[in-house]
Amino acid sequence: MSNILITGAHGFIGKHLARWLAQQGHQVVGLGHGIWPTVEAASWGLTQWLNGDIQSGNLRLLQQASGTPDVVYHLAGGSSVGVAIANPREDFFRTVVTTAELLEWLRVDAPQARLVAVSSAAVYGSDHHGLIAEDATLTPYSPYGHHKRVMEELCRSYATSYGLQISIARLFSVFGAELKKQLLWDLCSRLATGTRPLVLGGNGNELRDWTDVRDVVRALDLLATQACAEVAVTNVGTGLGTSVRQIATGIARQWPLLDAADALQFSGQSRPGDPFSLVANASGLNKLGFTWAIPVDKGLDDYVRWFQGQRKAPQ
Repeated sequence: MSNILITGAHGFIGKHLARWLAQQGHQVVGLGHGIWPTVEAASWGLTQWLNGDIQSGNLRLLQQASGTPDVVYHLAGGSSVGVAIANPREDFFRTVVTTAELLEWLRVDAPQARLVAVSSAAVYGSDHHGLIAEDATLTPYSPYGHHKRVMEELCRSYATSYGLQISIARLFSVFGAELKKQLLWDLCSRLATGTRPLVLGGNGNELRDWTDVRDVVRALDLLATQACAEVAVTNVGTGLGTSVRQIATGIARQWPLLDAADALQFSGQSRPGDPFSLVANASGLNKLGFTWAIPVDKGLDDYVRWFQGQRKAPQ
C-alpha cells in the first residue's frame, strides 16, 4: 500500500483518480479547493480532504496527519482554455504558482516522493499535423497552454537541480461522468432544454483524441512508476482521432425522436488558435504495456446516461 496525495482531488479527474487508487488498496488524501463533506469525499476513496490553497503550510498539515506521501499527483491548476483566455492572471496562479509551491515543499519536506505532474496537449499548440509525439516542438497559443508549459519547465528545473523524481502526463480530450463543462456537457444541456438547432463552432471536422477518464486514471497510475530525475514525459492519448461532428452526432443520437443530422449545425468560425487536429502519438504509453479499454462510443453512451441521471436526481 502506498500513501498518495492528490492536489485538485475535488475536480473531475481528481475524483476518479482517488477512487481508482483507493480501490487498488492505497491510502489517498487530497488538497485543493471546494467544500467536500467527509462522507462524500470518503465515497470517492479519500481518507482526508483539506479545502485550501496548494502551499507549504497546508501540505505540512496533511503530512503531519497522514504521513509523507510516496506519490503525489498534481492535478490542481487551470482546466479550461476559455477561462484562461478570459482571466490569464488567475490561470497563472492556479497552474504556475501552485506548481512552484508544491515543488518547493517536495524539495524541503518530501524529496523521496514521486511526482506525477498532469499537463495538457495544449502545450503543443496549433501548428502540428498527424500524430503528435512527445518530442514535438511546443508552440502553445493560449495562456492555458503557455502556463502548462511553464509548469513542465518548473518540474524539469527541480528534477535537474534537486533530483526530484517526476513524470509528466500530457492529457488529450478527457471525458466521462462528473465532467460538467466543455463540449459534452454543453451539448447535453442544450439538448435537454430543447434547443434546436444546435449551432457549434468550427466546421465539425476538427479532430481530437477522446479518452475516457476511467482509462486515463489507469494510465496515471502506471505513469507513477516512470517518475525519475530525467523527467519522463508521456502522451496520455489513444492515437485515434475522432471529429467533433462524430462526437456531437453520437451524443445527439441518445435523445429519442431527434434527427441528429437536422439538429446539428456548424458556424464555420473557430476560436483563434484552436488546432484543427490534436491527436497523440501513443507509442510511449503503448510501450509501457497500457491498453485502452473503453471505446469512444461506449464512453459517450455512458456519459449521456450519467447526465440524464443527474437531471432526474433530487436536488
